[in-house]
Order: sequence, then C-alpha cells, then structure tokens
Amino acid sequence: MIAGWPLAVLADGEDRGIWQQIFNFEDYGDLLALVHNSLLAGALLGLTGGLVGVFVIMRDLPFAVHGISELSFAGAAAALLLGVNIVAGSIVGSLLAAAAIGILGVRARDRNSIIGILMPFGLGLGVLFLSLYKGRAANKFGILTGQIIAVDTPQMAWLVGTSVVVLIALAIVWRPLTFASADPEVAEARGVPVRALSLAFMLVLGLAVALCVQIVGALLVLALLVTPAAAAARVTASPVLLPVLSVVFALVAMEGGILLALGSTVPISPYVTTLSFLIYLGCRLAGSRRAAGSARIPASERQRSAARV
Repeated sequence: MIAGWPLAVLADGEDRGIWQQIFNFEDYGDLLALVHNSLLAGALLGLTGGLVGVFVIMRDLPFAVHGISELSFAGAAAALLLGVNIVAGSIVGSLLAAAAIGILGVRARDRNSIIGILMPFGLGLGVLFLSLYKGRAANKFGILTGQIIAVDTPQMAWLVGTSVVVLIALAIVWRPLTFASADPEVAEARGVPVRALSLAFMLVLGLAVALCVQIVGALLVLALLVTPAAAAARVTASPVLLPVLSVVFALVAMEGGILLALGSTVPISPYVTTLSFLIYLGCRLAGSRRAAGSARIPASERQRSAARV
C-alpha cells in the first residue's frame, strides 16, 4: 500500500507508534517504483510554482493565491459531486476567480475587497458540495490536503498539459511582466500594456493554483506559490538568480515531501509545508546576516576616515 492511505498496521496487526507512522521506510524501495507519476508531477509543480511565485511576490499577490484556491476547491468539489473530471473542475473554478480578481480588482484596495468576498463564497460552496457527496471520505480529504501519491495517468495528462500552457505563457510575457511588476507607472508610460498583462498573469496564476490544489490541496497552496519565491527573495535580488532559486526551493520541497511521505501514513502536505518553511527560515537567517554584515562595513569605513582626520 502507498503512503497517505490508512495502512499503518504491522504484520502482526498491532498499530504503529506515532513516530513509525511519520517515519517508516520498510519496503521503501518497492514503493518508490510505484510513484514515478508522482515524482514527475512534483517536478512539474515545482517548476511552474517556483516561476509563478516570483511574480506573486513581486506583485504582492499572496492573498490572491489564497482567494483563487478557495474557488478552485469549490470547482473541484462540484466536479467530484457531479462525477466529472476533478482537475477540469478545479481549473474552471480557478480561472473564474482569477478573472474576477483581475477585472474587478485593478487597484490594490479593490483587489483585496474582491478577494475577501470570493474566499468565503468559494469555501462555502466547496463545503456544500462535499457535504452532498456520498462517496469515499478520502476523496473529500484529498481536495483539501492533496493526494499526489495517487496521481494516475489521466490526471497526469491534465497536469502536463496545464503546466505546458503556464510555462509557454510565462515565456511570452516574462520580460514585459517583469517591467510592469517592478515599476508599473514607468512601464505604462513607455507603452507596456500593464492592465492587459495584469489580467493575463491572473489567468496564469489561476492555472498554477489549480495545479497546486491537485497536488497539495486547497488549504496549502501558499507553500508552493509563495514560500519558495519569498525565500529566494531573502537572499538575492538578481533577476536571473531569483527565479532559479525559487524553482530549486520549490523542487526540493515537492520532491523531498514526496520521498518522505512515501515511507509514512501521513499525507504529503505536512512534509511539503515543513520543508518550505525550513527553507524560508534558513534564507531569512542568511539574508539577515548578510544585511547585518553590509551595515557594519560603512560604519568601519567612517571610523577609519575619522581616525585619519
């Protein structure tokens, strides 16, 4: 049986202890051969999440990520209730939320208000649909906390297709979107279509959120679309190194989370979120030390100058 499923039972029928449930690598090699789809899905999500997260941080959109995830959750729950493709339902919900935020929330104040309205609405719809669903409880739980270990071939096709669309869209708009995100007023003055780019990115963000919901669940999307990029921003401001580090951090969190979850009965989400947090904490400490060191250099130079005088 595979991690994340109710299998924490020893051969003699005794329940495992809590640490054995969290970390248990019996038959790990055999299980590893069964999750090649999961590892590929994790790599795709790390790549897309890391790149999209750069602009989420630059444009100050973490709250929007959470708002979109609630409508994505509602779409997935509706699809589960109706017996149709859950990934498609999640994508529809994400795109509707992203379009609403992009069209109605031009200014930051309006955007936050729209998100604040959409979040409880989406969450309420999702809870309603799940309460009406009479199937397996594991399916309900998976929408909230993710089920990457159970990625099958049809779902993998949806994930690959959506990832390709996101990556192509990012490649097309990367340079103007970077300019518009760093200095929107100057970009608009130079003829960059700032509003169109903003709406386009919101739709790309909606697709990325739908991807994350399928992997880590609606409740923990921020761990992949915000935390890796926020960690990278703590240690570099380079326009080249920032997205590279963001992708690396997201990949480490995703692939590491899968490999750790494979040996336990705990869902993948706690591992991914913990790894993301530890990476952020390490980058924050490194950034603080570097800032403190930079602050001491001018002071010492002033002291030497005063001594020479």
